[in-house]
Amino acid sequence: MSYSTMGQLVLVGAGNMGGAMLTGWLKSGVPGSSVTVIDPGPSEAMLTQIADAGATYVREVPADLKAGILFLALKPQVMAAVLPGLKSLVGPGTVVVSVAAGKTLAFMEEQLGAAAMVRAMPNTPAMIGRGVTGAFANAAVSAEQRDIVHRLLKVSGPVEWLEGEEQINAVTAVSGSGPAYVFYLVECMAEAGRKAGLQADLAMRLARETVAGAGELLHQSPDVAAKLRQNVTSPGGTTAAALSVLMADEGMQPLFDQAIEAARKRAEELAG
Repeated sequence: MSYSTMGQLVLVGAGNMGGAMLTGWLKSGVPGSSVTVIDPGPSEAMLTQIADAGATYVREVPADLKAGILFLALKPQVMAAVLPGLKSLVGPGTVVVSVAAGKTLAFMEEQLGAAAMVRAMPNTPAMIGRGVTGAFANAAVSAEQRDIVHRLLKVSGPVEWLEGEEQINAVTAVSGSGPAYVFYLVECMAEAGRKAGLQADLAMRLARETVAGAGELLHQSPDVAAKLRQNVTSPGGTTAAALSVLMADEGMQPLFDQAIEAARKRAEELAG
């Protein structure tokens, strides 16, 4: 299925995530004329982008519109109120894609009726095209529909397809919430640097750029993380001394085990 044959791509929600997805779609070759954006109050910049692309903007659902792809970029807390009003958009050939955290396919089917559906979990770096998305498709999604959804999601970074919907909770715990863990790592490194004698602002700049640079090195390198770690660790050196603490039995791994499990359980609770 090509962009020209996918039918109307209806984006509901043009906030940070929805807007970033729209920008990526247009850059990747999705014709603006095939996009309809539904949002009660997008930013002026978003309205300008929609108009410049030749896309259609509406505040409310048009009575005669059927979506080829219905892309839901909504906050989880508004899904129950908004979805019933979108039911008319869903036809026999529609595939529904949701990036709302914690809202299951069963929940969406209750609101929209049975349909081809994909539940996806991107993360915040998707807003700069450097995210990663875990996705699960129900049995009604055809190979062609999955291919076009993959291409739409891929504008924000790699897409990993899951074997079961329950894995979305673990994806949420690892990559969905993961950017916050990295930001906190920067905070911890900077605070440790301050305690080691550096000025607080200098320690923060060093920690921030170190994590950003290491992330880019990981992104560009074909080597696995363990290999990169070994490459920069000299036996008996300073890095080895620090890693002996971080990699101890009571070091980082058990903390991450607990943190990921806490996030996974909370995602499960939120999904009902």
